[in-house]
Amino acid sequence: MPVQRVTPPLVDAYRELMLEAYVAHPDAFTSSAAERAALPLSWWQARLAQDPASPEIVFGAIEDGALVGAAGLSFEPREKARHKAHLFGMYVRPAWRGRGIGRQIVLAALDGARARPGVRLVQLTVTDGNAAEAVYARCGFVRFGLEPLAIAVGDILLAKVHMWCDLNP
Repeated sequence: MPVQRVTPPLVDAYRELMLEAYVAHPDAFTSSAAERAALPLSWWQARLAQDPASPEIVFGAIEDGALVGAAGLSFEPREKARHKAHLFGMYVRPAWRGRGIGRQIVLAALDGARARPGVRLVQLTVTDGNAAEAVYARCGFVRFGLEPLAIAVGDILLAKVHMWCDLNP
């Protein structure tokens, strides 16, 4: 399945995909569906800007013209941390899971991080117990910490696993 950088013409599809993710899996994301739904379209468009130095980029899997999965990278702007990127918002629609699409998206994001001058590592957080942790591990990510009580979903407090991947092992 083709995985590519998601472009501005797909902004509506990207927004729809991610809002679906936030609703279906509120325990997997730090942002809520309500928070993200309230953001203007310009916020979503900024994530898809095609400038080579964009602070965020998104990769997606496209099948028959439909966006079926995505993940993004944000690049650290501060001088002492510019060697880091953060993987965010990984989601694959249920009908497409189990086909290796999540892994393909993560690997494309890692390639995108390698293409950015000076980026040495990618970090992420994943809710403790989420199956995506195994996908990240297969892509080269390693646990380096557990943040207890990291997010609250209603009255339930959940931990986040912190992982990193060295782009130049």
